[in-house]
Amino acid sequence: MSSANFRLIRNPFGRLVFTGADGTTHEAVVPVRAFPIGAPDDGIALVSVEGHELLWIDRLEQLPGDVAALIRGELESREFVPEIRRIRGVSSFACPSTWDIETDRGDAKLVLKGEEDIRRLGRERLLIADTHGIQYLVRDLTALDRGSRKILDRFL
Repeated sequence: MSSANFRLIRNPFGRLVFTGADGTTHEAVVPVRAFPIGAPDDGIALVSVEGHELLWIDRLEQLPGDVAALIRGELESREFVPEIRRIRGVSSFACPSTWDIETDRGDAKLVLKGEEDIRRLGRERLLIADTHGIQYLVRDLTALDRGSRKILDRFL
């Protein structure tokens, strides 16, 4: 895919505007990741407000820098998946329990209602859902400190 095949800009209202190779313009397009956790920069669709796929992007790095930056910015503004860096403590090893955590977005408390809300995404990756529907990511279990891993082991 070359940048000559389409054009992507942000309009004065902050919405993405896509112009295809045929000259057709679509306002308020939305980028959607196919694999948001496992391969966030691979497989991204630009979708119209009607839900039609306008463009498939195999790899974000194949795009010109300014276009990739627009798409990344839009994705980051819509996606909220804090990454757990450290688990300071839990109120109880029985569920429900309140976890005191440190994330890439600041300190937080999450309430885990059951062990089934901890999903494995491969050997070293976890997705933890709290009672408010927020998804927390543990990108790499081995990168966590020993205390955090010990707490997680009690729930896995």
